[in-house]
Amino acid sequence: MNTVLSISQRNAVLQSMADLVHQERATILEANNKDVAQFVGDDLALFDRLKVDEQKIDGMILSLQQLKDQSDPVDVDLFHFTHENGLKIYNKTAPFGTILIIYESRPDVTIEAGGIAFKSGNKILLKGGKEALNSNLAIVELWHKALEMNNLTKEWVEYINFNRAETQEFLKQPTQTIDLIIPRGGEKLIAFVKEHATCPVVVSGRGNNFALVDEEANIDKAVEIIINAKTAKISACNALDKVLVSQNLPNGNRFITLLVEALKKENVKVLVEKNLDFLVDVEVIDNEQVWYEEFLDYKIVIGTSTSLEDAVAKINHFGGGHSATIITENNDTAQQFMQSVDAAAVYQNASTRFTDGFQFGLGGELAISTDKLHQRGPMGLQHLVTNKWYIFGDGQIR
Repeated sequence: MNTVLSISQRNAVLQSMADLVHQERATILEANNKDVAQFVGDDLALFDRLKVDEQKIDGMILSLQQLKDQSDPVDVDLFHFTHENGLKIYNKTAPFGTILIIYESRPDVTIEAGGIAFKSGNKILLKGGKEALNSNLAIVELWHKALEMNNLTKEWVEYINFNRAETQEFLKQPTQTIDLIIPRGGEKLIAFVKEHATCPVVVSGRGNNFALVDEEANIDKAVEIIINAKTAKISACNALDKVLVSQNLPNGNRFITLLVEALKKENVKVLVEKNLDFLVDVEVIDNEQVWYEEFLDYKIVIGTSTSLEDAVAKINHFGGGHSATIITENNDTAQQFMQSVDAAAVYQNASTRFTDGFQFGLGGELAISTDKLHQRGPMGLQHLVTNKWYIFGDGQIR
């Protein structure tokens, strides 16, 4: 879509969509119940992402309303300069054009991604997984009604119902111009898209997040933070998978024993390094490849670090570049950790579960990027734009 709609047109569609989602709650839930009933397999994370309930629908509506209330991200003046010859030069934000998002399960993405893309002046192509087809089609139908209610073409939000082979061919030879692709899901999906895409891809979805319990940690905080980060929502990419405990932590073995007991109460399977074999009823890892894995399950690895530098090196080597937290009362140590760890979001004394566009005040997110170009971390309205130069002259030549 080459036309940039006015901000009033874009906001009107978002309000219409919020109203329709509220009015058609029963329709969305009925479609989702079909998907849930047809779900096959034992992927706990995929199933958790699939389910829609009244609370999730409330979240969809709130996301749309917050997007409507945010300022226009298009045509924002980023830089301006007057040349000595009189040329007036401006750099302003501009829509990408057409964005393709490929995602697994998650019917709420059909709301959130559509809303963020549309508010930022982009057309969006939605390619959801077959496990959520009924839910996604019901929501896209509401998008089309919202657009038609405001005398706009349904082409602004399209759903692509392709199988794997058709998707692969579309990535290689798209039948329309695609400016940016965002795969939002597991590592297999990301690898598939990167292998076949012929335009820029922003990687989103992989977590494998770390926590470091520093020698100056508050033990009570540490246990509470780790339990929350691991168990609050195991299907989320911001969930915790790895814990490193400083070997200089006073009574460190006692802390680790308490932590393992707390994790087991939450039905978390605990894997540990060989030097923690004093623990009972845990699995000792014999292959360092497990440090690279994102679990999306009730599973966690606990190890130790000899120093802050050692911990940072391990996190940067094995981590997914998503989120990392340090539990410490020493602010200087925290600052060094946060500056040194190569991740999109770094924390002191807080759960990694906050890495989320809504929690960060963006009103939702299209994705959480672990790339460094063009955006890192949660991608909201402000990040779904590129930039464009405007130059105003009066006959100047060079």
